[in-house]
Amino acid sequence: MVQRKEFDQQLNELTALLEEMGKRVETMLSEAVDALQRVDAEQARKIISIDPELNQMEDKVVEKGSMLIATQQPVAKDLRRILAAFKIASDLERMGDLSVDIAKVVLRIEGQQLMKPLIDIPQMADIVTQMTYESIQAYSEENVDLAYKMSKDDDQVDQLYSQIVRELFTLMAQNPATISQAMLLTFVGRYIERIADHATNIGESVIYLVTGKRADLN
Repeated sequence: MVQRKEFDQQLNELTALLEEMGKRVETMLSEAVDALQRVDAEQARKIISIDPELNQMEDKVVEKGSMLIATQQPVAKDLRRILAAFKIASDLERMGDLSVDIAKVVLRIEGQQLMKPLIDIPQMADIVTQMTYESIQAYSEENVDLAYKMSKDDDQVDQLYSQIVRELFTLMAQNPATISQAMLLTFVGRYIERIADHATNIGESVIYLVTGKRADLN
């Protein structure tokens, strides 16, 4: 069995992988929404093209964590840290997929003008980008208070999403010609709302890591 110092170093490497995944998700989401605001299909295609890299990073987390479990047989908090890393990596990978879904909407409206200036969608994205950063920070620092903050932020995102849906359905009723694009924008709001849910899941994983108990923040 390796010395504790080396084991801790390997755990730190696992955390570093998750931090890199989190940064990648933050970039993908912010750039996808930026591409939507400018209907920039080229940028949208770049976002789609880098998604496999996030999948590979998830595989590395699973590979490194599985090796640690197999060779070191960790228990208690050490084991929970690795199990939480598996769940967090899965959530981050799914958050990347949802960012790609936003980019795909940009491709579907390529050549069109936006039916309205986007206000609530970028605001949602800003909140969720911060949630993504803070959820990984909570894991790195084992910060339960920051993990619980995900629930409050998620409620704010849900409220904005409901507001978006109401506004877009009103616009569709007033002008049926906008239905196709309005539905796509509704989907974008849903994708961002789902990313927030995954960030909240990460908060739950942090609480499990620190306390050994499951929490429901959604």
